[in-house]
Amino acid sequence: MRPIDWVDQAGDQPGYLRLLDQTLLPLQTMMLEIRTVDRLVEAISRLAVRGAPALGVAGAFGVALAMQTLPSSEVPGAVRRIRDARPTAVNLAWGADLAAAEIPHGFDAVLDVAKQVRDDDIAASKRMARIGADELYRELGETAKQNGLRLMTICNTGALAAVERGTALGVIEEVHRDGHLQRALACETRPLLQGARLTAWELQQMGAPFDLLADSAAASTMRRGQADAVLTGADRVAANGDSANKIGTLALALAARYARIPFYIVAPETTIDRRTASGDDIEIEDRGSAEVCELQGVRIAPAGTTALNPAFDVTPADLITAIITDRRVIRPSAGERPDDETS
Repeated sequence: MRPIDWVDQAGDQPGYLRLLDQTLLPLQTMMLEIRTVDRLVEAISRLAVRGAPALGVAGAFGVALAMQTLPSSEVPGAVRRIRDARPTAVNLAWGADLAAAEIPHGFDAVLDVAKQVRDDDIAASKRMARIGADELYRELGETAKQNGLRLMTICNTGALAAVERGTALGVIEEVHRDGHLQRALACETRPLLQGARLTAWELQQMGAPFDLLADSAAASTMRRGQADAVLTGADRVAANGDSANKIGTLALALAARYARIPFYIVAPETTIDRRTASGDDIEIEDRGSAEVCELQGVRIAPAGTTALNPAFDVTPADLITAIITDRRVIRPSAGERPDDETS
């Protein structure tokens, strides 16, 4: 089941975007029919669709929805609303801009580009999985490979964050398919518990051995030698290799450095933003107090409590062992930069 896809209908019936509502997982599986820009922006904002690659696909198909449902004079404004629905993830604006460039050529041209974005993401995920698994085997060595790898991750970076396979979790799945995964360690990922709700669900679906890990236990687990490597995704990779990802990623990178285990970013080339010089230039989305002070609508903090709720943090390049993309392995700690095509 793809968490995001376009549905073509017979005859003159307009197509629509079909999304898996990830806010309801793992208790309920519900597919949404998205037929308007308003509904798409709402779905993006409340995280019914999320994950950098999936947002790129959503952005591209959103432009098709705008052309299909709105007067031409309103399409540019609708495109801006789509691309700005979440500011940190570069893929959303990238996908919308790529499709919007075809607006002068008509709806069919826009839809064709959006479908190509989808298909390219599927292919990129497969390539990242293989490149990532091979990089792990090279870095950790034959003995660790044969004993089975213990791989830690945060948030959700599997098929739910893409169209198929995903990024960091796609690599873990590849290691599992190769028969070399001893254990996946999925951080719960407060405050919205994407690790507990989504990654655990995906690991269960693929039949992989795993443990769910309280976020606050991650550093201790690494220090005690119970993890061999950390793999995370990214929502934006700056030109110098600084990488924005789910809040808590920086803490994992710091702990991995202390524990002397490799820390990897896994993200497609489309997540590299050469126009952003460093992590200092990345806008960090704050999602307000409710997500921290409540749990599924039930207040867990005293009334009137306010909270800082940055959705992302930035991991400096010098803490990253390697950035694994669908084309290459970039080693910032060795002086390689994502904006250097020869890396």
